[in-house]
Amino acid sequence: MRKIVIFEQGINLDRVREETARLNVRVIKSLPLINALAVDCRSETAVKALTLSPSVIRVDDDELVYAIDIHQEPEISRRRRRPPPQILPWGVNRIDAEITWPITTGAGINVAIVDTGIDVTHPDLSVKGGINTIVPKRSFTDDNGHGSHVAGTVAALNNTFGVVGVAPSANLYAVKVLNKRGSGLISDLVEGLQWCIDNKMNVVNMSLGLTADITALHDAVQKVYAMGITQVAAAGNSGPAADTVIYPARYPEVIAVSAIDEDDDIAYFSSRGPEVDLAAPGVKIISTFARKRYRVLSGTSMATPHVTGTVALVLAAKGAMTPADMLAHLQATAEDLGLPPEEQGTGLVDAFMAVES
Repeated sequence: MRKIVIFEQGINLDRVREETARLNVRVIKSLPLINALAVDCRSETAVKALTLSPSVIRVDDDELVYAIDIHQEPEISRRRRRPPPQILPWGVNRIDAEITWPITTGAGINVAIVDTGIDVTHPDLSVKGGINTIVPKRSFTDDNGHGSHVAGTVAALNNTFGVVGVAPSANLYAVKVLNKRGSGLISDLVEGLQWCIDNKMNVVNMSLGLTADITALHDAVQKVYAMGITQVAAAGNSGPAADTVIYPARYPEVIAVSAIDEDDDIAYFSSRGPEVDLAAPGVKIISTFARKRYRVLSGTSMATPHVTGTVALVLAAKGAMTPADMLAHLQATAEDLGLPPEEQGTGLVDAFMAVES
């Protein structure tokens, strides 16, 4: 049983790590961001012993977190020896990102793609660094494809081939918290968020989530928020039912993004709820993929990086902004699509208006 043990502030994690190991518990990793240990308990008795420890505040479940997308089309460039000629993806065009490029392309802004990793060999992506929190010291390259797709929408290079992202000069960082099957644990995500703080990320993209509200995750999100880092997350693909926004998008510290199609209608799969802040293109989105390929995918996972890229453009053009100010600015400059707020928030993110206003 995987658990996250949260200790009182001031407790030395190295010391309690040794003590915890004596309780028939295997310590997996330390999580200093929330003053916790990720552990594997071999019995319910061990869990109970942990909860009774005077230095323990609580014990949370170390739940699984998943990448969320809907595959629509086969891969685009499997048999090509060379990448296809560059196109402007419809989503990048719909939010008027390319109109901002004479003003800013997002240079100097550090964007963390918290996901399955990024294909570090892809010719249309420039990855500056990263971390693998699942298997320490192993590569953070993408063995799934989801993270590379998200990364391309944020910052695929503006060259002569493939696609181009919303903020093509932004610095991409791969924070690999999901495995090749697109799943990981909350403890891996928390460690990834710690890395984002330590390595001075400006914006964090989380095209992932879960339905359970785990306090350890919220604690970590709040710490990132307090450090002035804007966090953007997928609302989820549990529509058309109401009140279906997943975590971490559901947290007030995170910008929750729903998905629209090419007709400016809410995507049938997009989660709805009062937590939705903004909408973005998320149906049949072409972007980079693992193993130097390109693919068309749909999902709120695909919508989210349109907002993340816009955040990068705004930060590059206007300078530092608090997450609260960034959300207020993006909402004030969004395009009202006439949809209910549970579907669109205040509207479609508008990169040009956000940079110009």
